[in-house]
Amino acid sequence: MREQNSQNYIGIDIGSGTVRCVIGSLETQDETSILSVIGFGSSPNSGMRKGVVVRVDDVVDAVIQAITEAERVSGVHVGAATINVNGAQVQGTNSRGVIAISAGNREITVDDRMRVEEAATIVKLPPNREIIQVFAKNYRLDGHDNIKDPVGMQGVRLEVDTHIVTASTPALRSLDLVLEKANVRTSHHTISSLAAAEVVLTRQQKESGTVLIDIGLGTTNLVVLEEGEVQHVAVLPIGGMNITNDLAIGLKTDLDIAEIVKLQHGGLGKYSKNGPISVIVQKNRYEFDAEEVHMIIEARVDELFEYVDKELKRIQRSRKLPGGVVLVGGTAKLPGIADFAKDKLELAARVGKLQPIAGIMDSIQDPASFSAVGLMQLDMLLGGTQESESQSKSVIDVSNLFDGMLKRFRK
Repeated sequence: MREQNSQNYIGIDIGSGTVRCVIGSLETQDETSILSVIGFGSSPNSGMRKGVVVRVDDVVDAVIQAITEAERVSGVHVGAATINVNGAQVQGTNSRGVIAISAGNREITVDDRMRVEEAATIVKLPPNREIIQVFAKNYRLDGHDNIKDPVGMQGVRLEVDTHIVTASTPALRSLDLVLEKANVRTSHHTISSLAAAEVVLTRQQKESGTVLIDIGLGTTNLVVLEEGEVQHVAVLPIGGMNITNDLAIGLKTDLDIAEIVKLQHGGLGKYSKNGPISVIVQKNRYEFDAEEVHMIIEARVDELFEYVDKELKRIQRSRKLPGGVVLVGGTAKLPGIADFAKDKLELAARVGKLQPIAGIMDSIQDPASFSAVGLMQLDMLLGGTQESESQSKSVIDVSNLFDGMLKRFRK
């Protein structure tokens, strides 16, 4: 086991096709805190559909296998973790909070800032929904707009514009039940795209305006960041499995064969192939027309980016993000998808790369693993669940190493 003076943080990405567990360790060397990845585990998951638990026991088995592998590599016991919430039931909405300051000559305090953010959460929600995250976008003090932090200023009326992320209560309880059966406590909930943004986007990208798109197996998560703040989040009910399903239907073949065709011969634009293509599955050869494969894949990816553009239009950011598009997730490995996104969304586009981090890098360089790494880092930034008072202070100190845009989380 690792030395007790190190602090460990865990992120578990419960995806529609794979569960991934990342363990990080925060250690002090020469009075400098260093976060490194010390454990990684993954396991196929057959108990989810489009981000929602449909077979609890299957998801529990996948979580346990991923955790066990990560524990074996790291020598660290997983007792609690930050996990992702997924599915089309995740929704984002804007809200405003307003409070009065008792005296005009009194400085705004941290408590005042927390009160106004809390006031923004007083919104009417259906009985089966609850708030999981609140992001403060900007503050307003006595009519003065675009204030990033009002603490220390003077005024009598403080307002805040926020973006609130809500999720279905039954879906949250199902996830918590999975973790409970796996003997792991839930530290925090968040969405995959936000976790990935924390470890992929640079400060400049967060400031200038960027949309990060996490294309998973069953869903696509997106987050828009501008001026360092979360402006919009959404989860779309379309992902890499939709491409596989379309290939299976269009090519009149089995799903496992369609998946291999996608992985071995899928491509967009100049990366698409010509002529006949073949795959070998269980010693049997299957041949298909490359042009037909290309047309099927292009049609589904085109539909995906139409959904993304609709979300950007909702917040008046379509074709107006200087930081462009950053793609992560397993489907981001589809050859030519960045160029396709550039043409479709009329924005600069690229496949995301992990920001420098120490540790076992070979295991986490896959774009499909970035969300799990981000969940681990958020577990550190949010303090986990087990830290003592002295540990909590050190976590706050080291969080300055990262360009975190999180304002308020709910467990």
